[in-house]
Amino acid sequence: MASGNVGGGPEYGGPQPGAAPQPGGAPQPGGELTSDAKTWGMLCHLAGLAGYIGIPFGNVIGPLVVWLIKKEEYPFVDDQGKEALNFQITILIAGIVSGLMIIILIGILLLPAVLIFGLVMTIIAAIKASGGERYRYPLTIRLLK
Repeated sequence: MASGNVGGGPEYGGPQPGAAPQPGGAPQPGGELTSDAKTWGMLCHLAGLAGYIGIPFGNVIGPLVVWLIKKEEYPFVDDQGKEALNFQITILIAGIVSGLMIIILIGILLLPAVLIFGLVMTIIAAIKASGGERYRYPLTIRLLK
């Protein structure tokens, strides 16, 4: 589900209405995020694809690294990095459970479904973040707030 709060605001570290623009990715006067903030927000999500290319726990490590590097500089990246991490941790847990359920055969269908869902939702989130939208993944355990 997408949030309608594209322009930031106090709850995301953005400026108060009428305040001067903040450096480093905070919304500009027209409610626009900087190009760099959008790019790094998108990379938070895309870094989760590292797990799909064979890097062990890459789906969690990728977003974690991007988030840790840029969270102080860009409030948008802080928000999207937490969201990407929460989703990738949820997918990791679901993948492990599905893998274990192969023993009772349901995992044979469930594991590919989890992987495809993770891939599709990650791509959707990256597209939304590249447009400056504060994307919220469905079915996600929110461990980081």
